[in-house]
Amino acid sequence: MSFLAAAASDEGGITAWLLDLIDTLGPIGVGFSILLETVIPPIPSEAVLGAAGVLIDTPLDFFLVVLCATIGSVLGAIFFYYVGRALGPRRSHAFLDRLPLVETEDVDKTFEWFEKHGRAAVFFGRMVPIVRSFISVPAGVVRMPVGQFLLYTAGGSLIWNTLLVTLGWLARDFVEANLHYLDYVVVAVVVLAVAWFVYKKATGQLRRPRDAGKELPVDQRDQA
Repeated sequence: MSFLAAAASDEGGITAWLLDLIDTLGPIGVGFSILLETVIPPIPSEAVLGAAGVLIDTPLDFFLVVLCATIGSVLGAIFFYYVGRALGPRRSHAFLDRLPLVETEDVDKTFEWFEKHGRAAVFFGRMVPIVRSFISVPAGVVRMPVGQFLLYTAGGSLIWNTLLVTLGWLARDFVEANLHYLDYVVVAVVVLAVAWFVYKKATGQLRRPRDAGKELPVDQRDQA
C-alpha cells in the first residue's frame, strides 16, 4: 500500500516493521492474528487492527479487514465457549489461570461481569479489553444456546473491530508524520507492561484467590 513509502524511510523502526508485517499478512493474516489474540490475550488487537486501519486505501480493504478480523474473533470465542461448556466453572477458571501472562483477577472480573449482566455480557463484553477474551467461558458454562452466542459475539466483535480499524484509518496522517517517535511509545508501553507484571508476580498479587472459580449462580446456569 502507498502508505508504506513513508514507513520505508524509518528502516529498522518498530512501527515501520509492524506496518510492513500487517501489510504482508493481508486481511486473512489480520484475521488469524485476531484469532490468536482471542485465544492468547496478551496479543494486542488494538495494535494489529489500528495498523491495518493505517494501511487502508480503499473501501474494499476496509471491508475485508473488518470481515476477517470479525471471523477471527468469532472462531476464538467458539474455542473458549466449548472450554467452559466442557470443563465447568471451577476447572475452566483453573484452565484460564494457567495461560501465560493471564492474571487471576482478570479471570475473576470476567466471571463477575457475566454474573452481573447475563447473556448481554457476551455482546458488550466483546468491546471491553481483557473481558472480551474470556467472556465466552462463562457463556459455555451456563450452556448459552450456540446460535444466540454466535449472534451476540459476532455483533459485539463487528462493532469493536470496525471502531479500531476506523481509528487507525483516521490516524494515518499522524502516524506517517510521527513514525520515528511512535517507536519510543511502543517501547515504553512494552517496558511498563513487563515491569507491572513482574512487580505483581514478585509481590504475590497474581496468586489464585481461595474462592476463585466458584460456581455461577443457579439462575444463570438455568437460563440456557
